[in-house]
Amino acid sequence: MLNVSPARVGFIAVWSVVAVSMLRWFVRRFWWDRREEHPPLVKTVRHGTMELLHALDVGARNAIPVSVACAVAGIVVGIIGLTGLGLKFSSLMLSFSGGNLLLAIVLVALASLVLGLGLPVTASYIVLAVLTAPALQNEFGVPLIIAHLLIFWYSQDSNVTPPVALAAFAAAGIANSPPMKTAVEAWKFAKGLYLIPLFMVYNPEIIVGGPVLLVAWNVMTGFVALGAFAAALEGFLFTRMYLVSRLLATAGVVAIFWPSFWVEAVGFMVMIVVLAINLRKLQQERRADVAADLPTARASESSD
Repeated sequence: MLNVSPARVGFIAVWSVVAVSMLRWFVRRFWWDRREEHPPLVKTVRHGTMELLHALDVGARNAIPVSVACAVAGIVVGIIGLTGLGLKFSSLMLSFSGGNLLLAIVLVALASLVLGLGLPVTASYIVLAVLTAPALQNEFGVPLIIAHLLIFWYSQDSNVTPPVALAAFAAAGIANSPPMKTAVEAWKFAKGLYLIPLFMVYNPEIIVGGPVLLVAWNVMTGFVALGAFAAALEGFLFTRMYLVSRLLATAGVVAIFWPSFWVEAVGFMVMIVVLAINLRKLQQERRADVAADLPTARASESSD
Protein backbone atom coordinates (compact mmCIF):
# COMPACT_ATOMS: atom_id res chain seq x y z
CA MET A 1 0.00 0.00 0.00
CA LEU A 2 2.90 2.37 0.66
CA ASN A 3 4.72 1.29 -2.52
CA VAL A 4 7.70 -0.07 -0.56
CA SER A 5 9.52 -3.11 -1.92
CA PRO A 6 9.64 -6.31 0.18
CA ALA A 7 13.45 -6.22 0.20
CA ARG A 8 13.43 -2.75 1.69
CA VAL A 9 10.85 -3.81 4.29
CA GLY A 10 13.12 -6.68 5.34
CA PHE A 11 16.12 -4.34 5.54
CA ILE A 12 14.20 -1.92 7.74
CA ALA A 13 12.94 -4.76 9.94
CA VAL A 14 16.45 -6.11 10.57
CA TRP A 15 17.82 -2.74 11.61
CA SER A 16 14.69 -2.11 13.68
CA VAL A 17 15.57 -5.19 15.75
CA VAL A 18 19.05 -3.77 16.35
CA ALA A 19 17.61 -0.36 17.28
CA VAL A 20 15.07 -1.89 19.67
CA SER A 21 17.82 -3.93 21.33
CA MET A 22 19.87 -0.78 21.92
CA LEU A 23 16.82 1.08 23.21
CA ARG A 24 16.09 -1.81 25.58
CA TRP A 25 19.62 -1.56 27.04
CA PHE A 26 19.31 2.21 27.59
CA VAL A 27 15.89 1.86 29.23
CA ARG A 28 17.08 -0.88 31.59
CA ARG A 29 20.37 0.95 32.33
CA PHE A 30 19.08 4.46 33.02
CA TRP A 31 15.45 4.04 33.99
CA TRP A 32 14.13 0.55 34.81
CA ASP A 33 17.04 -1.09 36.69
CA ARG A 34 19.06 1.92 37.80
CA ARG A 35 20.00 0.34 41.15
CA GLU A 36 21.44 -2.79 39.55
CA GLU A 37 24.97 -3.00 38.20
CA HIS A 38 25.27 -3.16 34.41
CA PRO A 39 28.33 -3.83 32.23
CA PRO A 40 29.96 -0.82 30.60
CA LEU A 41 28.61 0.48 27.30
CA VAL A 42 31.68 -0.59 25.31
CA LYS A 43 31.46 -4.17 26.60
CA THR A 44 27.73 -4.27 25.91
CA VAL A 45 28.21 -3.04 22.34
CA ARG A 46 30.98 -5.58 21.76
CA HIS A 47 28.82 -8.41 23.10
CA GLY A 48 25.82 -7.28 21.05
CA THR A 49 27.90 -7.09 17.89
CA MET A 50 29.19 -10.64 18.40
CA GLU A 51 25.66 -11.89 19.01
CA LEU A 52 24.46 -10.13 15.85
CA LEU A 53 27.21 -11.70 13.76
CA HIS A 54 26.40 -15.10 15.25
CA ALA A 55 22.71 -14.64 14.40
CA LEU A 56 23.59 -13.72 10.80
CA ASP A 57 25.81 -16.81 10.56
CA VAL A 58 23.08 -19.11 11.89
CA GLY A 59 20.51 -17.53 9.59
CA ALA A 60 22.69 -18.08 6.53
CA ARG A 61 23.30 -21.71 7.46
CA ASN A 62 19.59 -22.36 8.06
CA ALA A 63 18.73 -20.78 4.71
CA ILE A 64 20.77 -23.35 2.76
CA PRO A 65 18.26 -26.26 2.86
CA VAL A 66 15.37 -23.86 2.18
CA SER A 67 17.19 -22.41 -0.82
CA VAL A 68 17.92 -25.86 -2.23
CA ALA A 69 14.30 -26.94 -1.77
CA CYS A 70 13.05 -23.77 -3.47
CA ALA A 71 15.50 -24.29 -6.34
CA VAL A 72 14.18 -27.80 -6.91
CA ALA A 73 10.62 -26.49 -6.66
CA GLY A 74 11.52 -23.97 -9.36
CA ILE A 75 11.86 -26.86 -11.81
CA VAL A 76 8.24 -27.83 -11.20
CA VAL A 77 7.17 -24.19 -11.41
CA GLY A 78 8.98 -23.77 -14.72
CA ILE A 79 7.35 -26.84 -16.25
CA ILE A 80 3.88 -25.64 -15.25
CA GLY A 81 4.54 -22.14 -16.54
CA LEU A 82 6.01 -23.20 -19.89
CA THR A 83 3.34 -25.77 -20.68
CA GLY A 84 0.42 -23.66 -19.45
CA LEU A 85 -0.85 -26.68 -17.54
CA GLY A 86 -2.39 -24.63 -14.74
CA LEU A 87 -4.67 -22.54 -16.92
CA LYS A 88 -5.63 -25.51 -19.13
CA PHE A 89 -6.45 -27.63 -16.09
CA SER A 90 -8.70 -25.05 -14.50
CA SER A 91 -10.52 -24.26 -17.76
CA LEU A 92 -11.31 -27.95 -18.37
CA MET A 93 -12.55 -28.54 -14.83
CA LEU A 94 -16.24 -28.05 -15.44
CA SER A 95 -16.35 -30.12 -18.61
CA PHE A 96 -14.81 -33.05 -16.72
CA SER A 97 -17.15 -32.75 -13.72
CA GLY A 98 -20.20 -33.77 -15.76
CA GLY A 99 -22.54 -31.72 -13.56
CA ASN A 100 -21.45 -33.41 -10.32
CA LEU A 101 -20.85 -30.79 -7.61
CA LEU A 102 -18.52 -32.93 -5.49
CA LEU A 103 -16.38 -33.84 -8.50
CA ALA A 104 -16.28 -30.17 -9.52
CA ILE A 105 -15.03 -29.21 -6.03
CA VAL A 106 -12.36 -31.92 -6.18
CA LEU A 107 -11.23 -30.56 -9.54
CA VAL A 108 -11.16 -27.01 -8.13
CA ALA A 109 -8.89 -28.28 -5.34
CA LEU A 110 -6.59 -29.96 -7.87
CA ALA A 111 -6.56 -26.87 -10.06
CA SER A 112 -5.68 -24.64 -7.10
CA LEU A 113 -2.86 -27.01 -6.17
CA VAL A 114 -1.45 -27.03 -9.71
CA LEU A 115 -1.76 -23.27 -10.07
CA GLY A 116 -0.32 -22.74 -6.60
CA LEU A 117 2.91 -24.47 -7.65
CA GLY A 118 3.71 -21.57 -9.95
CA LEU A 119 1.77 -18.64 -8.51
CA PRO A 120 1.41 -16.92 -5.15
CA VAL A 121 -1.78 -17.57 -3.20
CA THR A 122 -3.43 -14.31 -4.24
CA ALA A 123 -2.63 -14.78 -7.93
CA SER A 124 -3.86 -18.38 -7.83
CA TYR A 125 -7.10 -17.22 -6.23
CA ILE A 126 -7.63 -14.50 -8.82
CA VAL A 127 -7.13 -16.90 -11.74
CA LEU A 128 -9.47 -19.51 -10.28
CA ALA A 129 -12.03 -16.89 -9.27
CA VAL A 130 -12.23 -15.63 -12.85
CA LEU A 131 -12.42 -19.10 -14.40
CA THR A 132 -14.45 -21.17 -11.94
CA ALA A 133 -16.39 -18.98 -9.48
CA PRO A 134 -19.09 -17.90 -12.01
CA ALA A 135 -19.55 -21.49 -13.14
CA LEU A 136 -19.88 -22.74 -9.55
CA GLN A 137 -22.56 -20.12 -8.97
CA ASN A 138 -24.49 -20.39 -12.24
CA GLU A 139 -24.28 -24.12 -12.98
CA PHE A 140 -24.16 -25.63 -9.48
CA GLY A 141 -26.09 -23.02 -7.48
CA VAL A 142 -23.28 -22.31 -5.01
CA PRO A 143 -23.68 -18.83 -3.44
CA LEU A 144 -21.09 -16.47 -4.87
CA ILE A 145 -19.45 -15.64 -1.53
CA ILE A 146 -19.09 -19.35 -0.71
CA ALA A 147 -17.65 -20.05 -4.16
CA HIS A 148 -14.97 -17.41 -3.59
CA LEU A 149 -14.28 -18.62 -0.05
CA LEU A 150 -13.91 -22.18 -1.35
CA ILE A 151 -11.43 -21.08 -4.00
CA PHE A 152 -9.45 -18.94 -1.58
CA TRP A 153 -9.24 -21.74 1.01
CA TYR A 154 -8.02 -24.23 -1.56
CA SER A 155 -5.51 -21.71 -2.93
CA GLN A 156 -3.61 -22.05 0.35
CA ASP A 157 -3.02 -25.76 -0.23
CA SER A 158 0.16 -25.51 -2.29
CA ASN A 159 1.97 -23.82 0.62
CA VAL A 160 1.85 -27.04 2.65
CA THR A 161 1.60 -29.77 -0.02
CA PRO A 162 4.68 -31.51 -1.48
CA PRO A 163 6.53 -31.26 -3.78
CA VAL A 164 6.30 -27.44 -3.61
CA ALA A 165 5.47 -26.51 -0.02
CA LEU A 166 7.19 -23.17 0.44
CA ALA A 167 5.72 -22.45 3.89
CA ALA A 168 6.80 -25.88 5.13
CA PHE A 169 10.27 -25.43 3.60
CA ALA A 170 10.67 -22.11 5.40
CA ALA A 171 9.55 -23.72 8.66
CA ALA A 172 12.03 -26.56 8.09
CA GLY A 173 14.84 -24.03 7.81
CA ILE A 174 13.82 -22.44 11.12
CA ALA A 175 13.42 -25.79 12.89
CA ASN A 176 16.52 -27.32 11.27
CA SER A 177 14.47 -30.32 10.12
CA PRO A 178 14.35 -32.24 6.78
CA PRO A 179 12.38 -30.08 4.30
CA MET A 180 10.42 -32.86 2.58
CA LYS A 181 9.58 -34.67 5.81
CA THR A 182 8.39 -31.36 7.27
CA ALA A 183 6.28 -30.78 4.15
CA VAL A 184 4.61 -34.19 4.54
CA GLU A 185 3.80 -33.49 8.19
CA ALA A 186 2.47 -30.05 7.24
CA TRP A 187 0.28 -31.72 4.61
CA LYS A 188 -1.16 -34.02 7.26
CA PHE A 189 -1.77 -31.22 9.76
CA ALA A 190 -3.48 -29.00 7.18
CA LYS A 191 -6.00 -31.48 5.83
CA GLY A 192 -8.81 -29.79 7.68
CA LEU A 193 -8.27 -27.32 4.86
CA TYR A 194 -10.18 -29.73 2.62
CA LEU A 195 -13.13 -30.26 4.92
CA ILE A 196 -14.06 -26.68 5.78
CA PRO A 197 -14.79 -25.51 2.19
CA LEU A 198 -16.83 -28.67 1.61
CA PHE A 199 -18.75 -27.99 4.79
CA MET A 200 -19.45 -24.42 3.67
CA VAL A 201 -20.80 -25.64 0.32
CA TYR A 202 -23.09 -28.31 1.77
CA ASN A 203 -24.10 -26.20 4.78
CA PRO A 204 -24.31 -22.63 3.41
CA GLU A 205 -26.23 -21.43 6.48
CA ILE A 206 -22.99 -20.99 8.43
CA ILE A 207 -21.94 -18.31 5.90
CA VAL A 208 -25.12 -16.76 4.48
CA GLY A 209 -27.14 -17.16 7.68
CA GLY A 210 -30.24 -19.12 8.60
CA PRO A 211 -32.28 -20.32 11.60
CA VAL A 212 -30.34 -20.16 14.84
CA LEU A 213 -30.80 -23.84 15.69
CA LEU A 214 -29.66 -24.92 12.22
CA VAL A 215 -26.57 -22.72 12.37
CA ALA A 216 -25.74 -24.03 15.86
CA TRP A 217 -26.17 -27.62 14.66
CA ASN A 218 -23.89 -27.03 11.66
CA VAL A 219 -21.21 -25.39 13.80
CA MET A 220 -21.32 -28.25 16.33
CA THR A 221 -21.13 -30.96 13.67
CA GLY A 222 -18.32 -29.09 11.94
CA PHE A 223 -16.17 -29.05 15.07
CA VAL A 224 -16.83 -32.73 15.77
CA ALA A 225 -16.12 -33.67 12.15
CA LEU A 226 -12.78 -31.85 12.20
CA GLY A 227 -11.77 -33.63 15.40
CA ALA A 228 -12.85 -37.02 14.10
CA PHE A 229 -11.11 -36.46 10.76
CA ALA A 230 -7.85 -35.50 12.48
CA ALA A 231 -8.13 -38.53 14.76
CA ALA A 232 -8.79 -40.89 11.83
CA LEU A 233 -5.88 -39.43 9.87
CA GLU A 234 -3.36 -39.55 12.73
CA GLY A 235 -4.68 -42.66 14.48
CA PHE A 236 -4.53 -40.85 17.81
CA LEU A 237 -6.94 -38.88 19.96
CA PHE A 238 -6.50 -38.95 23.75
CA THR A 239 -4.71 -42.27 23.07
CA ARG A 240 -4.02 -44.56 20.13
CA MET A 241 -7.04 -45.58 18.07
CA TYR A 242 -7.90 -49.02 16.77
CA LEU A 243 -8.29 -49.50 13.02
CA VAL A 244 -12.04 -50.08 13.44
CA SER A 245 -12.39 -46.78 15.31
CA ARG A 246 -10.52 -44.93 12.57
CA LEU A 247 -12.77 -46.46 9.89
CA LEU A 248 -15.93 -45.59 11.85
CA ALA A 249 -14.72 -42.01 12.38
CA THR A 250 -14.05 -41.70 8.64
CA ALA A 251 -17.52 -43.03 7.85
CA GLY A 252 -19.03 -40.50 10.26
CA VAL A 253 -17.18 -37.66 8.55
CA VAL A 254 -18.50 -38.79 5.16
CA ALA A 255 -22.06 -39.00 6.54
CA ILE A 256 -21.84 -35.40 7.70
CA PHE A 257 -21.82 -34.28 4.06
CA TRP A 258 -24.71 -36.52 3.01
CA PRO A 259 -27.74 -34.54 1.76
CA SER A 260 -30.02 -36.00 4.43
CA PHE A 261 -30.49 -34.79 7.98
CA TRP A 262 -30.97 -38.29 9.39
CA VAL A 263 -27.80 -39.62 7.75
CA GLU A 264 -25.98 -36.56 9.04
CA ALA A 265 -27.36 -37.18 12.56
CA VAL A 266 -26.27 -40.83 12.46
CA GLY A 267 -22.79 -39.81 11.33
CA PHE A 268 -22.61 -37.27 14.15
CA MET A 269 -23.58 -39.90 16.73
CA VAL A 270 -21.04 -42.37 15.33
CA MET A 271 -18.26 -39.80 15.68
CA ILE A 272 -19.33 -38.90 19.21
CA VAL A 273 -19.38 -42.58 20.23
CA VAL A 274 -15.95 -43.25 18.71
CA LEU A 275 -14.42 -40.26 20.48
CA ALA A 276 -16.10 -41.18 23.76
CA ILE A 277 -14.81 -44.76 23.52
CA ASN A 278 -11.30 -43.47 22.96
CA LEU A 279 -11.60 -41.13 25.95
CA ARG A 280 -12.80 -44.07 28.06
CA LYS A 281 -9.84 -46.09 26.83
CA LEU A 282 -7.47 -43.35 28.01
CA GLN A 283 -9.03 -43.40 31.49
CA GLN A 284 -8.65 -47.18 31.67
CA GLU A 285 -5.00 -46.94 30.66
CA ARG A 286 -4.37 -44.38 33.37
CA ARG A 287 -6.01 -46.60 36.01
CA ALA A 288 -3.89 -49.52 34.82
CA ASP A 289 -0.73 -47.42 35.12
CA VAL A 290 -1.68 -46.32 38.63
CA ALA A 291 -2.42 -49.93 39.65
CA ALA A 292 0.92 -51.08 38.23
CA ASP A 293 2.82 -48.35 40.10
CA LEU A 294 1.03 -48.97 43.42
CA PRO A 295 2.87 -52.22 44.43
CA THR A 296 6.19 -50.60 43.63
CA ALA A 297 5.38 -47.60 45.80
CA ARG A 298 4.30 -49.84 48.69
CA ALA A 299 7.45 -51.93 48.39
CA SER A 300 9.63 -48.84 48.55
CA GLU A 301 7.73 -47.57 51.60
CA SER A 302 8.14 -50.90 53.43
CA SER A 303 11.86 -51.00 52.67
CA ASP A 304 12.24 -47.48 54.04
